[in-house]
Amino acid sequence: MAWTANDIPDLSGKTVVITGGNSGIGYEAALQVAAKGADTILACRSPKRAGAAVESIVERHPQAKVEAMELDLASLDSVEKFAAAFAAARDRLDVLCNNAGVMALPKGKTADGFEMQFGTNHLGHFALTGRLLDRLLATPGSRVVNVSSTAHKPGKINFEDLHGERGYWKWGAYAQSKLANLLFTFELQRRLEGKQAATIAVGCHPGYASTNLQTAGPKMAGSSLGEAIWPWINGVFAQSAEMGALPTLRAMVDPGVEGGDYLGPGGFAEAWGAPVKVAPSGRSQDREVAKQLWAVSEDLTGVSYDL
Repeated sequence: MAWTANDIPDLSGKTVVITGGNSGIGYEAALQVAAKGADTILACRSPKRAGAAVESIVERHPQAKVEAMELDLASLDSVEKFAAAFAAARDRLDVLCNNAGVMALPKGKTADGFEMQFGTNHLGHFALTGRLLDRLLATPGSRVVNVSSTAHKPGKINFEDLHGERGYWKWGAYAQSKLANLLFTFELQRRLEGKQAATIAVGCHPGYASTNLQTAGPKMAGSSLGEAIWPWINGVFAQSAEMGALPTLRAMVDPGVEGGDYLGPGGFAEAWGAPVKVAPSGRSQDREVAKQLWAVSEDLTGVSYDL
């Protein structure tokens, strides 16, 4: 039988952090876990949009425990401040859902000089997870859920030019960042297993879901055609954000999910459908590349893991 939001168990007493929880996949995931009783934190760059999302969730579920905290994944300083504020207020973290991301942007840099997509999608989440690791390890049965994409499949990690200084193609940079998400997931799981930790790392992807992710790039590039055409394409081909959130939700809460699993839609080309376990690319399981990426990520972020 297909897994749906009705399969989400009671989450009372659980603490969940969702990056980018103010819109799209993140918002739909936050809405569902908050409805099931989780203490839900929307970690978002825009306090205004995050506040509006909180109000929307509480309006639909008045009993929900949900709040917003400011987090800009394109700033290591912001990541450090968020983690410190979270740790000062809470002693447990059951689920860290690394969901926020950017896609196919014009060439740009983070506050720390990283290529924007690699810096936001991978390095920001790598740093955040490392800084919250003590809270995760202190919570039996906790999970790190990293949201990737089918775009990881053509991706390659270009260690000679991680930040696109020699040549930049927006879709290649996106694919690299999404491959990095999975390399990080699987390497983190191996290190958690090595420590015999009661925490697991799980990957997932939403398939082709209609969110504002598709229009952000054209908007930044000043492409009115791109802004106009993507909503039409989404309306014809994409599944809803609510459906697209199901692989993330299953990765977050299904008791049957194991460390190192990768979940996505079970339909044609993993674009639509109910969430099932799917196969990641061979590159995403390359242990030597994963170890090298881990070392580079620690060096670039200044965040080391006690694993």
